[in-house]
Amino acid sequence: MNDLLDFSGKTVLVVGGSSGIGNGTAQAFRARGADVHVWGTRPNAADYAGEEGSDLAGLHYDCVDVSDPEAVDAAPSFEKLDVLILCQGAVRYGRAEFTREGWNEVISVNLNSVMDCARKFHPALKQAGGSLQIISSTAAYHATIGNPAYGASKAGAVALVRNLAVAWARDGIRVNGLAPGFVKTKMTKVTFDDETRAEQAVRKIPLRRTGEPSELANAALFLASPMASYIIGQTIPVDGGLSLG
Repeated sequence: MNDLLDFSGKTVLVVGGSSGIGNGTAQAFRARGADVHVWGTRPNAADYAGEEGSDLAGLHYDCVDVSDPEAVDAAPSFEKLDVLILCQGAVRYGRAEFTREGWNEVISVNLNSVMDCARKFHPALKQAGGSLQIISSTAAYHATIGNPAYGASKAGAVALVRNLAVAWARDGIRVNGLAPGFVKTKMTKVTFDDETRAEQAVRKIPLRRTGEPSELANAALFLASPMASYIIGQTIPVDGGLSLG
C-alpha cells in the first residue's frame, strides 16, 4: 500500500496551500515524494513565517490572487500536472454576504476561481492523466445561517465536480472532491475562539471532535492514488459524521 501512496516524480499544485487544510495537504504530498507547488495571497513565503497552520518548508510558493481571472491566467503553468488541489476559500461574517459586494467577493473566490484554475490547468492534467480535487464543505448540504454566498458557492463546487468529471473523463482526468466539516483553521477561527459556539459545533459531530488538516490530507492522497482509479465525480465528506444529522 505504501507504494500506491508514493508520489515520487509527480508534480502537485495546491491552490490555497499556504495554510490550513491546503497546507496540510501540500506537506502530505511532499512527504510522499512529490514536487509540490502552492499558491497563496501574500507576496512571499516568508510572510507566513511563524503563523500557526502554515509550513512552507520544501514547497514552491507563488503569490496569486485567484479572485482576479487575469492573475490566474498569468500565473505559472506546467507542461504536465499530476495532481491539482483547489482549496481556495473565502467567507464573510456579520451578514456581509447579503450585500452585493460581499456576495460577489465570496462567489468569486469559492466558485468562479475554481473553474478558472481548472480551465487553466486542463491541458497539463490531460497530459499527465491527472487528478483534480475540489475542496468544498459540508455547508454544501445544509443551511449556513448568515452566509448565503458561502453555502451557495460550496453547493456549486459539488455540482462542478460532477460536471467536470463527466466532461473530462475521456481526457484521462479524474475529478473528485472533499467536503470538510469543522476543522480548526483561520477560516473557522471566529467559531472556535468563542467557547460557547465551539461547544455547540462539536456537539453536532457524532465523533465529538473537530477534524485535523492531516485527515483531509489523507483523503486527498487516496483520491490522487491508484487506489481511487475508478472513482470520479464524487465529493467525499470528511466530517466526523456531521453531514449525517
